[in-house]
Amino acid sequence: MSTAAILVAAGQSRRMGFDKLFARLGSMPVLAHSLQAFQKAACIDEIIVVTSAERQTMIEDWITSHGLTKLSKVIPGGRLRHLSVMEGLKSVDPRTNFVAVHDGARPLLAVSDLERCCELAKRHGAAACARRITDTVKRVDGNHRVTGSVDRTNLWAMETPQIFDRQLLTNAYDFVCKQDALVTDEVSAVELLGEPVHLSENLKPNLKITFPQDLELATHLLAMANKLSCAS
Repeated sequence: MSTAAILVAAGQSRRMGFDKLFARLGSMPVLAHSLQAFQKAACIDEIIVVTSAERQTMIEDWITSHGLTKLSKVIPGGRLRHLSVMEGLKSVDPRTNFVAVHDGARPLLAVSDLERCCELAKRHGAAACARRITDTVKRVDGNHRVTGSVDRTNLWAMETPQIFDRQLLTNAYDFVCKQDALVTDEVSAVELLGEPVHLSENLKPNLKITFPQDLELATHLLAMANKLSCAS
């Protein structure tokens, strides 16, 4: 069963203050790290990047410079995230069985976590990487005053990749479009169809680079991972 990956990389990095996808993280840009995880994963057959027009040529150059032999297309994205995913879906070969959607700004994705999520999706038709919420969660009002506690039992924070049967995800986004709905991830789109999604717990850090301090943390985590790898 073939699986295509759509990496969403069309954001404008407004909260970052500079292009986070091309920020250096160790020896490579942030987005290149994300792409390498899918390049290395045995379960992934093709990679499509949905990005801004300004980034297209540079990313295409990475096919050679970063050995991204699975990267087949770099296409323009939409105004919103779900519109970018829809553009990616249009570019997927209709013979593809599964589609994995990943945030390009999650550069620390472990290949082992990606492959476990792929296996779960192939068993159930829909799966997503996620992490358990371990912090105490509070609800607040408009003035940031605490109004109550939220039971964290069975609460999970959604991450990516999120992997689905291609036709299921296509149907979900067709429904989103017809309803003029706004969704922030693929699980939300599939939920609108009333279809179940199984969660695969990420065993290693998979943070999304949003603010400058996230890049600092990712740099530290990557350095620690490299140190452990060398030690073993």
